[in-house]
Amino acid sequence: MIKVNNITKLYGHQRALDDVSFTIEPGEIVGLLGPNGAGKSTLMKIITCFIPPTEGDVTVCGHSIFEEPREVCRCIGYLPEQNPLYTEMYIPEFLKFIAGTYNIKNRNQRVDEIIHLTGLEPELGKRIGALSKGYRQRVGLAQALIHDPQILILDEPTTGLDPNQLEEIRKVIRDAGKTKIVLLSTHIMQEVEAMCSRAIIINHGKIVADNSTAELKNKELSGNNYCVEFDRDIDINKLRQISDITKVSKETGHTYTIVAKGDKDIRQTLFRWAVDQGYTVLTIQKKQDSMEQIFQQLTH
Repeated sequence: MIKVNNITKLYGHQRALDDVSFTIEPGEIVGLLGPNGAGKSTLMKIITCFIPPTEGDVTVCGHSIFEEPREVCRCIGYLPEQNPLYTEMYIPEFLKFIAGTYNIKNRNQRVDEIIHLTGLEPELGKRIGALSKGYRQRVGLAQALIHDPQILILDEPTTGLDPNQLEEIRKVIRDAGKTKIVLLSTHIMQEVEAMCSRAIIINHGKIVADNSTAELKNKELSGNNYCVEFDRDIDINKLRQISDITKVSKETGHTYTIVAKGDKDIRQTLFRWAVDQGYTVLTIQKKQDSMEQIFQQLTH
């Protein structure tokens, strides 16, 4: 597991991270979210032993970043935001070199497996410097996976991918997340909903939310809202007279947004009211905040 214990990082007087703690278990794909400058990349660099924290400690697979940094690095596959690659090398040459640094047995076989896994076959005849940004990201992901690490740490892993490549790489990450820990940062909220089982949101160096994506979306940060479609226009003033309703607004067609008090479930009440008034309810759905809305509300 990854265990982050009271991590603080200071750059002079600037507090990049402020007493951050969390634990991630195997089989979790966790999205690390936050505005630019929130401390995401700093936290990833601390976990991967690139920089030390000012205070606190991190243990990775039971190894401390202070006492056993080499063991920590062996457990982790890391794709940083600025993907460092040897651009004069060909893809197989580069991956064989990386495999050699890990003393991987059956090196050629493992390189072939990882090339197939990350979909690099079409570009094998090119030097890395001639690849598109999307394929460079694939090479970076391949080098992170080459030694079959227990933990994947990915900083903006889908940058530069087209929609087809995006879905392929999502599948690779989801498959890896079945047995490994995956911690990834992204600014794309759709990525979080598509891949992550949990989200940790950081703002100004502090954790402002840490929960499953489903529970985050059920927090109803903007209220207890329902989207209701009737068979024709309704009398809004009559609907507002229902005691558990605080607001009614018309959207498009015969669709209305209705806000209920507190956590009241007003669906049965709405159906009974519609029958009494001679209306037909075509659809009724409790509205959830999108991940983008949740992110904006927690970080503004």
